[in-house]
Amino acid sequence: MPRAIVAYMHCPFCQNPDTKVVDTRESDDGNSIRRRRVCLQCGRRFTTIESTQLLILKRNGDLEPFSRDKVINGVRRACQGRHIDDAALRQLGRQVEERLRASGSAQVTSEQVGMAVLEPLRDVDTIAYLRFASVYRNFSSLDDFEEAVEELRRCAAGKTGGAGKTDETDKTLPAR
Repeated sequence: MPRAIVAYMHCPFCQNPDTKVVDTRESDDGNSIRRRRVCLQCGRRFTTIESTQLLILKRNGDLEPFSRDKVINGVRRACQGRHIDDAALRQLGRQVEERLRASGSAQVTSEQVGMAVLEPLRDVDTIAYLRFASVYRNFSSLDDFEEAVEELRRCAAGKTGGAGKTDETDKTLPAR
């Protein structure tokens, strides 16, 4: 029989630091754990939710918690005037968060967030992808747009079985 986990979680009723975990369950999305605890002093039960926090290191050096809503709102601006439904944007937000969390790092850069947006956005809408990439990658000339359009054509040819996409580097635009 496994031993009970003893944690230093203060009881919200009597403030005793000794509690015991009696049940643990992972959330449906896998981003948090629900623990049912009992206080070893007063015997009362309470629930805690534990989750990891993904932090974004911004260009100015500030750290802020990851916000799926912020990602969706940024992509929504690139989709302005396009017929993209909210469900597709929510799915894109989930994909971006999953990709960032799968990196295994508790802290990622804003550049990594932008890169994580590009591939799923290309699959949602190529015009929105070009808009987002032009701002994110700071396009400065028509050549930048032409290169991005050519990249999209190579990817499209690769998906339809054409001869265009030759390796994994074709998945995203080169960094600027």
